[in-house]
Amino acid sequence: MRAIADLLLRVPLKKSDFHYDLPAELIAQAPLPERSASRLLLVPPAPGALQDAHVRDLSALLREGDLLVFNDTRVIPARLFGQKATGGRVEILIERLLGAQQARAQVGASKTPKPGGRIALDAGGEVEVLGRDGEFYVLQFHVPEPLEQWLLHAGRLPLPPYIQREPGLDDRERYQTVFAREIGAVAAPTAGLHFDDALLAALQAKGVGFGHVTLHVGAGTFQPVRADDLKDHVMHREWLNVGAELVQQVRRTREAGGRVIGVGTTVVRALESAMRDGELLPFAGETQIFITPGYRIRSVDAMVTNFHLPESTLLMMISAFAGKERVFEAYRHAIEQRYRFFSYGDAMLLFPQG
Repeated sequence: MRAIADLLLRVPLKKSDFHYDLPAELIAQAPLPERSASRLLLVPPAPGALQDAHVRDLSALLREGDLLVFNDTRVIPARLFGQKATGGRVEILIERLLGAQQARAQVGASKTPKPGGRIALDAGGEVEVLGRDGEFYVLQFHVPEPLEQWLLHAGRLPLPPYIQREPGLDDRERYQTVFAREIGAVAAPTAGLHFDDALLAALQAKGVGFGHVTLHVGAGTFQPVRADDLKDHVMHREWLNVGAELVQQVRRTREAGGRVIGVGTTVVRALESAMRDGELLPFAGETQIFITPGYRIRSVDAMVTNFHLPESTLLMMISAFAGKERVFEAYRHAIEQRYRFFSYGDAMLLFPQG
């Protein structure tokens, strides 16, 4: 990882290089009634023309023998509210479950919680503050069930901060992919939200294969890049698992002449973290990989991805993949054509720069 970081730092990049202006009304506040009805912008390598389509058209756009790789993480209701003994209100956003009824979390309070402090939870039970882990707190939960099970009925869904409403009952289903199974994320792998059972059946009938990785998306994905010079940015950590079965699927696909298509930046982040000397290998553990232009993404041949926030690490990643000028050309087109942006918004089918 250090060698990769050193290579990237040879290219001077600034956060402001990745700014664009987005009309607020284009930020999707709710999902469409049908998952695969979202629009899809096809972005071939330059100078190929941009094409407007829909996600349901993927079964026509992909080829027999292609492999779609999904992130099968499952979002937990990770937001909780409570009260300190002094009466001060507290908001808790779990970043990661640690086992033994412990979690790493963001804690919002008027005064910094101290080790040994206790918080009475609105949903029942209480939390003890064990200490700090960087910008997060390590919390011990005293609740009557295993923590991940308790959260299913006690926690609130943590919709992204740019969605300006409280989560509704529909969000419990729609802010979750249809293939979610591994509990642990606090944010959805949003490119996967576009896939429904009908689309998956059509893709399977076309001869497109499916593979899965797990990357538990953490609250850090919403943290802004605070340093303008990107070499000073400290990337957040996320846990991932790229299994041996997926590695074999990728090898068989490539050997047969098929393409590997990552569904979302989280899949690409997981796969790139599992690359060793240009080869994909099984890997389970944490990653802090920060992908910016100057880095060559080798693990996928195309990417399905939503439209990302200005100056975000995700926008920087896709700029490394397809070229910054090409990506910004696509974003200008999407704004002109009134595409819907961010988590509940539309998507792109993105190919690498030549």
